[in-house]
Amino acid sequence: MSNSSRKEFRTLVSLEDARKALLPFYKTAEEQVPLPECYGRTLARNIASRVDVPGFDRASMDGFAVKARDTWGADEAEPRSLRIAGIIHAGDTPAVKVEPGTAVEIATGAMMPEGANAVVMVEQTDTEGDTVNIRKPVSPGENVMHAGADVMQGELVLRKGTRLTSREISVLAAVGLKEVPVYRRPGVAIISTGNEIASPGEPLKPGQIYDVNAYAVGAGVIENGGEPCYYGIVRDEPDAFRKALLDASTKADLVLTSGSTSAGASDMMFSTVGGVGKVLVHGIKIKPGKPTIIGEANGRPFIGLPGYPSSALTIFNEVAAPLIRHMSGHPEPERSTVKAKMALTLQSEAGREVLQPVGLTRTKDGLAAYPIEKGSGAVTSLRDADGYVEIGEDVHVIEEGSEVEVRLFSPVISFPDLLIIGSHCLGIDVITDLMGEKGFTVRSINVGSLGGFRSIRKGVADVAGVHLLDESGVYNEPFLKSLGIGDATLVKGYIREQGIIVARGNPLHIRGIADLPGKRIVNRTKGSGTRTLFDMELRKLAAEKGVPFEKLIESIRGYDVEAKTHSAVAAAIIAGKADAGLGIKTVAVQNRLDFIPLRDEEYDFVIRKEVLDRPATKAFLEILKSKEFDAELQNLGYRLKI
Repeated sequence: MSNSSRKEFRTLVSLEDARKALLPFYKTAEEQVPLPECYGRTLARNIASRVDVPGFDRASMDGFAVKARDTWGADEAEPRSLRIAGIIHAGDTPAVKVEPGTAVEIATGAMMPEGANAVVMVEQTDTEGDTVNIRKPVSPGENVMHAGADVMQGELVLRKGTRLTSREISVLAAVGLKEVPVYRRPGVAIISTGNEIASPGEPLKPGQIYDVNAYAVGAGVIENGGEPCYYGIVRDEPDAFRKALLDASTKADLVLTSGSTSAGASDMMFSTVGGVGKVLVHGIKIKPGKPTIIGEANGRPFIGLPGYPSSALTIFNEVAAPLIRHMSGHPEPERSTVKAKMALTLQSEAGREVLQPVGLTRTKDGLAAYPIEKGSGAVTSLRDADGYVEIGEDVHVIEEGSEVEVRLFSPVISFPDLLIIGSHCLGIDVITDLMGEKGFTVRSINVGSLGGFRSIRKGVADVAGVHLLDESGVYNEPFLKSLGIGDATLVKGYIREQGIIVARGNPLHIRGIADLPGKRIVNRTKGSGTRTLFDMELRKLAAEKGVPFEKLIESIRGYDVEAKTHSAVAAAIIAGKADAGLGIKTVAVQNRLDFIPLRDEEYDFVIRKEVLDRPATKAFLEILKSKEFDAELQNLGYRLKI
């Protein structure tokens, strides 16, 4: 489709107006479900008991049913002796009366016999033949639960809107309900769209990704009280999409799609929804989630979620989930908030509201919020975040140290025992596993070596994983001084082998850095140790050739294409998007690619001094010296420093 024929977003609306567009669909219906199936459902009516609970006077202890007056004055020295007139088991209809001077043996829960008004616990008696000796007096009503003492007939026991758990279900059973009036769970059709989507478990073709949104959104539907119905993947073909939409909108209470909502690619969705109903919203002034479509199809609400996972989940949580909760009668969750100081200066896009995912960490000055910057396409953006900061559409920047309000995803913040921020490394995964075996939790965030140093300086990270090479040829240590980090210590880690990753068989016969001009590469991000090493090698090459550095890098296609991880470099080479890229040998071996070694590099850890005495930090340092860690490193192709 040419650019001239693309339809741009219609009038963008606020997030609040997007929610209002769905108000006509905020309806509920109820149904009767069997008692064993009502767990997790929401009551649609008040429940009043039709019976007394218990329905009779019953013993609350094993013992003897008596007339209380017959026990008065009893003690260990002079017990009162009563004739045993019979025995009553739970469920029996008493066939014996308690006359003056008699007692009836009785089990817990058994119906009280006529004439008795108290129960003496068995521990306070002893028997001789057909006589029981009472060694402690009781008062009228003692150890007896009277009819209606728990619930009286006509009493309101549960209110409409109550979420049913095991506790509430026990009450429903006690009052004899066989079926329970609950709000009907809305059926939610989930349709994934796009030619690039494949179902999990299928082999991926070049350019394809697995369908993340269907299952993430489906889980969200269940969490909010709905029943997902998966319609699978629909390709970007108008007839196929129209058929799926018509089918889903006749069967489901709500239709959710993901993908094909951006300007241009949304033409099919926009026209199809408009053809079977009407489009109510096309585009929301929010990030992430701008390319959202809200409409009506066959009289049923329709929400077209963006394709990127974090965008799709954000719009689901902010727009779709409230509608599903209302339909199912689920109460709105409490939105817990905390105050924190922004750890880094954050630039924002003026003109639309931004929901910025952030992680939280504890510092000596209170909570600090650090942005989770992975982009809308990153699956793990929301996983790694504790909540988000709402940034108004008129805000351009939030300065470092500014106080912000963080809306939490969960009422409880799960702080890790150790927060590691820095360069991506498989060794961190090994450390995390070994820390887990010791009972400690670790959260690691990949922002590059320079970002790791800065996070230590700002007091955000406990530990930074770094491998920055100074012009002097020394790794890491010079940067503590040059970056003004005085309250941290450098702990030696392990050796990794850096080099050039190329396709299997090295079809272009690349032997070193000098062969990269004229080739396509994928670079690492600025601030990463690998990028620093690459630039140093290129400056050497430029000096040898007698050409300016800028001139040299112009001859290397893809120099400005940045990958955040070593694995991303390998993926670009496998996909044929690049001929080469710098990375570690381990990733090349794991992906069955060839590797041209350049030099060993030192991957070390910078630790804030104030956390050195923490149990988690001590465990971390013990692991670095352990035989188990050494063995795991060797499996990765790394080695400990000697």
